Amino acid sequence: MEALPFLANAKAKLGPLYIVHGDEPFLKRQVIRMLRKRALGEEAEEQSVSTYAGDKAEFAEVFDDLDTVPFFDPMRVVLVENADPFVSKYRPELEKRLAHLPDTGMLILDVKTWQANTRLAKMIDSAATVVCKAPASYHLAKWCIDWCASQYQKQLGADAARLLTELVDPEMGLLDQELLKLSIFVGARARIEFADIDRLVGNNHTQDIWKIFDAIGAGNVKTALAIIDRLFDQGEEPLRILGAMTFQLRKLAQATRLSGTGMSLGAAVAQAGVPPFKLKEAEQQIRHLGRRRLDRLYEWLLQMNLDLRGGSPLQARTLFERFLLRLARKNEAVV
Repeated sequence: MEALPFLANAKAKLGPLYIVHGDEPFLKRQVIRMLRKRALGEEAEEQSVSTYAGDKAEFAEVFDDLDTVPFFDPMRVVLVENADPFVSKYRPELEKRLAHLPDTGMLILDVKTWQANTRLAKMIDSAATVVCKAPASYHLAKWCIDWCASQYQKQLGADAARLLTELVDPEMGLLDQELLKLSIFVGARARIEFADIDRLVGNNHTQDIWKIFDAIGAGNVKTALAIIDRLFDQGEEPLRILGAMTFQLRKLAQATRLSGTGMSLGAAVAQAGVPPFKLKEAEQQIRHLGRRRLDRLYEWLLQMNLDLRGGSPLQARTLFERFLLRLARKNEAVV
């Protein structure tokens, strides 16, 4: 079972064994926390929970602990972290014990990989095998909306969620931290707005990025470069700047694709999510960039991301200056 539906199904009957596998640590923590909470309640005694390191744990020690009847809580929870070596070493023993697990114990094996075609895996109910993999990047904004509502009781608009996922690395734990800070930041308000994310997470980069593209659309590359220089002089993080820039450029690229279907450019820009007060400027930016450059934006943005993460020997400021000069060149084919 995937981790997200598993977490949403908080009333399912508990079993004696759970395999928590995958490479998303945030989801693993959430699943293990939920299992512990459901098994022991909010205020469990520490002696009812045991944690072992998978590369050092001994089979007899783990199962002696699991078989011990708890004194103060309804169950005993035994967690083996990084349990891949434990499973590999004791696979035959685990297969024998599966039919004789205690009713008063819960064993959680935290593994990175889990081969579904092994005899051991086939002996375990699929509902007890929890897959912890992050959603595809294009689903993260939807996850942010749902998670913000369920965990922090705040509404998060689609446009605001998309901006957040552009500004923050695509890691669920980091996104959760930002959502927590935002929920505290807005206080009693029921909704986290686009402006809240721009202010708290993006350091008001959205307005600066619009000014950069307004300058490029007007052919004023000196102004665009001056804004980038100011952001770097202020110590802004290059990846945050790129995130805000990506958020805006994707709207222009989307509007270009829509206009290619026969929709007027003005209508396409509006449907792509450009704010009403920026429609005219966005049309000018699209006409300046031209379809050829707009069709390659995703490729260029991906390369910028890789270069900023160490893929280029050039300094971040130089990479941005070169990117803006590429966008500022004239004589491209118009839309």
